[in-house]
Amino acid sequence: MTYKVTIESTNHTFDVKEGQTILDAALEHDIVLPYSCRTGSCTSCKGKVVSGEYEAGPGTANLISEAERAEGACLFCETKPLSDVTIQAREVRMASDIQIKKMPVRVSEMEKAADDVMIVKLQTPSSDVFRYEPGQYVEFILKDGSRRAYSLATRPVEGAPIELHIRHMPGGLFTDHVFGATTAMKVREILRLEGPLGSFFLRKESDKPMVFLASGTGFAPLKAIMEEVIALDIQRPISLYWGGRRPADLYMAQLCKEWEAKLPNFTFIPVISNAQAEDNWTGRTGFVHAAVLEDIPDLSGYQVYACGAPIVIASAREAYAKAGLPAEEFYADSFTSAADLPK
Repeated sequence: MTYKVTIESTNHTFDVKEGQTILDAALEHDIVLPYSCRTGSCTSCKGKVVSGEYEAGPGTANLISEAERAEGACLFCETKPLSDVTIQAREVRMASDIQIKKMPVRVSEMEKAADDVMIVKLQTPSSDVFRYEPGQYVEFILKDGSRRAYSLATRPVEGAPIELHIRHMPGGLFTDHVFGATTAMKVREILRLEGPLGSFFLRKESDKPMVFLASGTGFAPLKAIMEEVIALDIQRPISLYWGGRRPADLYMAQLCKEWEAKLPNFTFIPVISNAQAEDNWTGRTGFVHAAVLEDIPDLSGYQVYACGAPIVIASAREAYAKAGLPAEEFYADSFTSAADLPK
């Protein structure tokens, strides 16, 4: 049995198989709706069912207020139609030659950027060009069928390896392997991945100044976008706020300082939340999302690109809306782990 989904704003339609989510079906039909985690742990894919019957999941119950749910608000990554439905959602336009693929990749380089951050470079098959938008992510498909998602940290350059920034989560099936806590990952190892995924990428059609907000390895997709900005000589003002608990968490701060020295429209603001005496930290402190509002109390004329832990993304989304940021100008990539998944 299949059901028809109609997108109210464009009147585009697509079929959903019984038991399939609205987001998965849309992607299957090359219709991209806003999304990030695909696990019901963030609200990037939040939309509304305006007519029809549907089954929502635990993420909808946990992350969306009762009043909004009563009006049909839900997370499309977990919502399954039980009849034909009409939805309110924004469609995302991406390059027509970007296709989601499954492919083998070879580990070509590994470098520790911090005690708990590994930069891993992967060579994609030379016979199959891997195209993506800077800011998107890939998922490793592990032997047991489970998946681990990581953002691409470089803009696409044909023939060049792709780069990921992987933080060690002690006890984590995949990251213990990367960091050698169990069996050690080695150069030339073959992995399998799927991608590119996500709707996080630079909206080049806008001329608004931009705020880049990162926590931890949330810097990775913003690094890829910055490489694109530089390559295309985009002159829009950019302020990068990068937050960590300790200064060592900002593992590529020197690169950001080099950008700041070379690019007249770029400003780097590192923010540390838990500096210790031995750090000798004299810069900004506190919550990174709050530092933005200290500098820019009115965000009505900006775009924000936010990447990092779900709590950072959720806090920023709420606070920036109150500061005048239009909802459609907040682009987010929420870095979820197994601990963040809805129970």
